[in-house]
Amino acid sequence: MSERAKVLRSGLGAVLSPFDASLLLRGMRTLHLRVAHQSAAALTIARHFVGHRRVAEVLYPGLPGPGHNVAARQMQGGFSGMLSIRVAGGEAASIATAARVELWKRATSLGGVESLIEHRASVEGAGTPCPPDLLRLSVGLEDPADLIADLEQALSLNV
Repeated sequence: MSERAKVLRSGLGAVLSPFDASLLLRGMRTLHLRVAHQSAAALTIARHFVGHRRVAEVLYPGLPGPGHNVAARQMQGGFSGMLSIRVAGGEAASIATAARVELWKRATSLGGVESLIEHRASVEGAGTPCPPDLLRLSVGLEDPADLIADLEQALSLNV
């Protein structure tokens, strides 16, 4: 190893500790199972909310529409655990929906084992190009029927 690489590694901490390396290895062993479940669950959720009277639009590469053919060529084995919905009723309805979920956690992250929801425009702040009615969903390992039921109850309270 070159002297410069040794200096960078020791000075910047670019090497995992043995404990962190063991956690990474443990997580990698089941990653394919988690991603497959999350992708299938996200597709189930996306399909459920297409045409829903309280959802203006569902954005998911696994659904027919712009970009689907490219996604189908590039995304082998599923279309990811990420999707977005645009809530009918605008920004206020979107924020209210995110506030009323019980199973989904309100947080910004991707790919965890728990399902997360966020009102992205609030996170990004003024001047964001993100639509104000958009909720970003990161699907975890919960049963998709439970996640759908939770979103349904949160949406049903929108006037």
